[in-house]
Amino acid sequence: MAHHYRKKIAYVNGALIIINVLYFFYLEWKGSTQDAEFMITYGAMFTPLITEQGEYYRLLTSVFMHFGLSHLANNMVIQFVLGDNLERALGPLKYLLLYLVSGIGANIFSMIISINDYELSVSAGASGAIFGVIGGLLYVVVKNRGQLEDLSARQLILFVACSLYFGFTSIGVDNAAHVGGLVLGVILAFLFYQSPERPEPDGEERRHE
Repeated sequence: MAHHYRKKIAYVNGALIIINVLYFFYLEWKGSTQDAEFMITYGAMFTPLITEQGEYYRLLTSVFMHFGLSHLANNMVIQFVLGDNLERALGPLKYLLLYLVSGIGANIFSMIISINDYELSVSAGASGAIFGVIGGLLYVVVKNRGQLEDLSARQLILFVACSLYFGFTSIGVDNAAHVGGLVLGVILAFLFYQSPERPEPDGEERRHE
């Protein structure tokens, strides 16, 4: 007999998406998310203000900021599709920690690269955190022998390859944040994830309410 169960609702992932969307429309109401100076005023990443003025909060606030509707939509669709899977695998608190630490860590990595390259660009977006989610999923899928719910390792690897290729061949994409987030996501999932115990042959462990 087929074993069916209802997927738990991923409340944290949903809440993070809502925060991103609400903050975007708040910024659009106050000004324009396409204006770099305006975005700096409301918390976007700008290296000199962090390294020279100590405005470290930007490492977090910029994670919830996007340049224009298409930037927001692209990130939130990916987060909606993939984030639920990882939240169910890790649990809500560990998922939240992975998302935030990946986003902040990706910004730090990007900042270090930009200092070395003498680039002073304004950056914002959840993509560092989302690549952390993707990295976490890669680890969890591999630990589950190449499958997690409706995701396979092949699908994820193809998605990562396409995303990184698109980033490196496009102008204005923070590739350092993507790579940094991806690596952090794998490391954090390694620390956080515990493989579920296999059910007993008699099926006693298969009861779901």
